[in-house]
Amino acid sequence: MQFLYPLFLVALATLAIPVIIHLFYFRRYKKVLFTNVRFLKEVKEESSIRSRLKNLLTLLCRLLAILFLVLGFAQPFLKKDDQVKKGRKAISIFIDNSYSMASLSQDAPLLEEAKRKARDVINAYDLEDQFQLITHNLSARQQRLLGKEQALAAMEEIELTPDVNLLSRVLERQKQLLNESEIEHKMLYYISDFQENITDLDLSDTLFEYNLIPLQAVIEQNVSLDSAWFEAPVQMINQVNKLLVRVHNWSDQKVENIQLSIKREGTVKPVGSFSIEANSSYIDTVFLTLTIPGIQKAELKITDFPVQFDDTYFLSFEVKQKIETLIVNAGPVNRYVESAFGSEAYFVKTNQNASNLDYTSFNQYELILLNELSEISSGLSAALKNYLEQGGNVLMFPAATANLVSYNDFLTMINAGSLEMYDTTGRVVNYYNTDEFIFNDVFERTRGNVRLPTTTGNYIVSNRLGAEKLLGYRDGKSFLTKYVVTRGNFYLCTAPLDLAFNNLVTQAEVFIPMLYKMALSSSERSKIAYSIGNDSYVEMENRASGADVVYKVTGPSSFIPGQVTHGKQVTLSLHDQVKEAGFYDVYLKEGEMLKTFAFNSDRLESNPACLNLSMLQNTYGGDATIIAQTQQANLGEFIKEKDKGVILWKYCLILALIFLALETLIIRFWSV
Repeated sequence: MQFLYPLFLVALATLAIPVIIHLFYFRRYKKVLFTNVRFLKEVKEESSIRSRLKNLLTLLCRLLAILFLVLGFAQPFLKKDDQVKKGRKAISIFIDNSYSMASLSQDAPLLEEAKRKARDVINAYDLEDQFQLITHNLSARQQRLLGKEQALAAMEEIELTPDVNLLSRVLERQKQLLNESEIEHKMLYYISDFQENITDLDLSDTLFEYNLIPLQAVIEQNVSLDSAWFEAPVQMINQVNKLLVRVHNWSDQKVENIQLSIKREGTVKPVGSFSIEANSSYIDTVFLTLTIPGIQKAELKITDFPVQFDDTYFLSFEVKQKIETLIVNAGPVNRYVESAFGSEAYFVKTNQNASNLDYTSFNQYELILLNELSEISSGLSAALKNYLEQGGNVLMFPAATANLVSYNDFLTMINAGSLEMYDTTGRVVNYYNTDEFIFNDVFERTRGNVRLPTTTGNYIVSNRLGAEKLLGYRDGKSFLTKYVVTRGNFYLCTAPLDLAFNNLVTQAEVFIPMLYKMALSSSERSKIAYSIGNDSYVEMENRASGADVVYKVTGPSSFIPGQVTHGKQVTLSLHDQVKEAGFYDVYLKEGEMLKTFAFNSDRLESNPACLNLSMLQNTYGGDATIIAQTQQANLGEFIKEKDKGVILWKYCLILALIFLALETLIIRFWSV
């Protein structure tokens, strides 16, 4: 037997007090007066024996009462192993409050069950111990140690959240706080359903004691609406735009008659129904015809029960009224380019001479075409580089007599290879890259009679790593190459555009779709949806003109985000202010919406598969205590015995009270 507070045993010296009282009080003689002394000797002997016995029993009860009272304060225990912890403790308790904890256990939602278990854990420790309560929110207020009463009060405020994090990230936050504490004993508790997708703990650090408390829900199947994306990077007005939707069946059985619908402009339209095989995905196509420009909002929804947090998908995007292109010429306007852009009203072209360019207007164009410039000036190079970094698209056709030094200075600046020599050898293009966006789905089928351009002269290009060939000659050399420059795309044709050197302009089935898709291309597609908890920062075009002007966000919740301006873009810091799925509109002035961001719940927990008790034992049994359902029934006592051994102080106090009661009975009812 050992004692949690052995210094209290010093109080055993008080056992001398009743002994002293006994020696000096109960041995005093009393004079008894008798009228008749005939039976005096017999009475004296009988009274002496009974009095001595009463005094001894009283003394014994007092000694035992004091003994067990002192032992109770010293808190004796029977050690089960060598891990008994004495002194103050720092206890970090993770309570899983993700959407999966809305599932039902036998009699209540898992979150309520988790809070009951957390209350038992807290009550199992002493008043001087310190506690951390941490959830999937990972908020700053959870990075502090609380007293026992504070921890119990904070636990009642925990609610379900759309945030979900890997348990390894939770573990990092727990260690970060506990390592700052000077308390020796550090214990971590995890109360969760331990979904497979988030349970990635590394419990190898022996400075901490790990305890896993698994909760088991009624097994549920789930179908989730995972994601949606447009086939093209830019959505066009008065045209059919393909929206692809992926739905996943997480169950072991085929599900049938899943209904998909879309809500736009206040109207819900059914898309169709489909079936999904077990543990597989299905991609459906929604055809959107957009008749008005501007910011568009859409809400996709499937029919599924009972898990519903992942059945809705919000998305937003912007449809432009027109696509503007800039053609920079060194000489006359190319009539073929004029005809190509003039055949489609959606594309608006502007011609400017290289000697009279307005660099500040570049950002209004989706594509800048450089038509056989004799040289690239330093000012134009800097403007083009900035335009590309902001997400623009540039198509370059060099002149046959170009100043290669100026060209290569620009190409080096954007890390896009270099032009070497002009070769007058006639060549035929025989390769086109259908895997890249520019020529993807341009031709109905791959066929050998696609009319590809021929050239009578071209530059030899020294490409850098990462260059993507879009059109190529028979000898393997490049005719048209794509380079990704930060957010933009740079397209380099090795031959001049003039018909005397290159007949590309006459190959309409290649030239026209090439120009259109270059104007619509982007190396970074604009995101149509964001994930709560994962996307803490969003970016948009900066519309503010003064330093004191601030952006405001309104939606399911309204707030002022953090704002960092860089060039023509502004980054909004959302942190943990987005707490509900839906649309969040950005304003500078009330009534003038600038941008809409669509946020959805994280799909990390869409898979309902959880680690059961045997899986947890196999994975973590060697490093952690896995507390089974039978042990959870009396969780507080289990924790006390685990940390302190078999606790005996309660029994000591009970025995102390029993002996005090016996002493009272002896004194009151034992007559001498």
